[in-house]
Amino acid sequence: MDLRGFKEFIKDFIKIAILVIVILAIYTWVISLQQVIGSSMSNTLNNGDMVLLFKAKYKFSDVKRFDVISFYYDETKYLIKRVIGLPGEHIAYKDNKLYVNGEYVEENRDFITDDFDLKQLGYDVIPDDMYFVLGDSRENSLDSREIGLVAKKDIVGKVVVRIWPITGIKLVK
Repeated sequence: MDLRGFKEFIKDFIKIAILVIVILAIYTWVISLQQVIGSSMSNTLNNGDMVLLFKAKYKFSDVKRFDVISFYYDETKYLIKRVIGLPGEHIAYKDNKLYVNGEYVEENRDFITDDFDLKQLGYDVIPDDMYFVLGDSRENSLDSREIGLVAKKDIVGKVVVRIWPITGIKLVK
């Protein structure tokens, strides 16, 4: 290989290295893939679905009610659930209806939710940087009613798109 060919090789190598670093940075801090395990989010998400997480979402904006999030649980697992309660709120379910601070809040889906009050977890209101989450298949879900509130620091990102199965690609709402 002559000197000119070697210089071209080095330039190409540097371009590829920079591209790999950029892709790894994006995957680490901006977006990633996650597989749905279990049926706790049925019919929104099903066992085996692959979803795209927007990891940087909550660096620039607040977590909102009804966002579908992924979060660390038990140091070895990731769970996907829907945010129901925000910091400073009292959450209760009575007769299958959501009440936030005593006011009825309509959910845009038909969920079957047993009666529940945040006081069952030992709180009058949700503390700062904590969230109350539930699965969409409420009778089949490991969620805040059992594991407690989710800390903001444990949220990995917002689930934005189901990408697998390919025939079921859709925005997650």
